[in-house]
Amino acid sequence: MSSPVFVALDTPDLHLALTIAEKVKVHVGGLKLGLEFFTANGRSGIKEIAKLGLPIFLDLKFHDIPNTVAKAIQALRPLEPAILTVHASGGRAMMEDAKAAAPNGTKVVGVTVLTSLDGDDLSSVGLAPDPHAQVERLTRLAYEAGLDGIVCSGNEVAAAKAFWPNGFFVVPGVRPGGEATADQKRVMTPRAALDAGASILVVGRPITQAKDPDKAARAIAATL
Repeated sequence: MSSPVFVALDTPDLHLALTIAEKVKVHVGGLKLGLEFFTANGRSGIKEIAKLGLPIFLDLKFHDIPNTVAKAIQALRPLEPAILTVHASGGRAMMEDAKAAAPNGTKVVGVTVLTSLDGDDLSSVGLAPDPHAQVERLTRLAYEAGLDGIVCSGNEVAAAKAFWPNGFFVVPGVRPGGEATADQKRVMTPRAALDAGASILVVGRPITQAKDPDKAARAIAATL
């Protein structure tokens, strides 16, 4: 992998996604496609993006009963994504079935605590107001379920890596110094996240909404 940076193509517009991907493909390591893109463009849209030759991170964050999640992932097997996400809070059995259903070469990672959530948000849904403790709990569960790694903020990745030295750690909410955080609450710079133990960095708006996406991608790559 040439770069740990995966650019998040969070748009329903296939043409726009392809245009941005073409501009940045030399300076990023892969492309992340989430719910916004998938619900608008489906499997055919993913196949179009995959033609660019970069690894595809299919970020659909599955969270349902084990059987439903397994069958949904089986339906995606022909796409052979490099990475798939499930919510670790779906429980051990769901994660076990998700991993078993995934293609052999696909990394299945568990989303721990979304980077848009802080302690107050966790309290509002009945959880202890400590994102770090919740990430630790779900990291252990994902490890026990046989997943390849987790998704967490840069603030928690060092502790996760200390517990799981060979884990695969996806860090979203990455923002270059001085960038607006928008709806992200637990953010970190790309360099700091990588130093803390991130395997890949997910960068969206700082690249996709830049006047020159390629220049923005190159600037981030230069800090790494």
